[in-house]
Amino acid sequence: MDTNEIEVSVMASVRPTESTEKVARAIENLFFGLDLTIGESVVEGRGGIDSLRTFHRLLREQKILDTARSVLLRGKIGDDIQFRLGKQAATVSRINFPPEEEMLGSIHVNINGPDLLVDWLAPTTAEGKPIEEIELELEDHV
Repeated sequence: MDTNEIEVSVMASVRPTESTEKVARAIENLFFGLDLTIGESVVEGRGGIDSLRTFHRLLREQKILDTARSVLLRGKIGDDIQFRLGKQAATVSRINFPPEEEMLGSIHVNINGPDLLVDWLAPTTAEGKPIEEIELELEDHV
């Protein structure tokens, strides 16, 4: 998989009762290394494959690969994968896929990349364990 083809964009609104810094930190808890743009009412982030490494690790630590795989496949539109994450859960580095927009707003994620990306993030499992882990070839890893 050509990792240079992977683009990650994340957006979360900031409600008047929320701290912009806490929303930014919640995003970074799941997608470390994004280039963040912090506005008054929105936090946006952009990155590549490296910004997905924390998310990849947390899916395994939290043992939610099956759930993640179904969410990612359901959100696949062409080369894009779109899904929502719980902002509140992200403040404590937990991944939560809310079924609909949360009251305070969710974290919206769009990942553009090759088809194998779903298999790398959330591989097919047997009894909760990955059947096969795909390794990424890092061409531009710093």
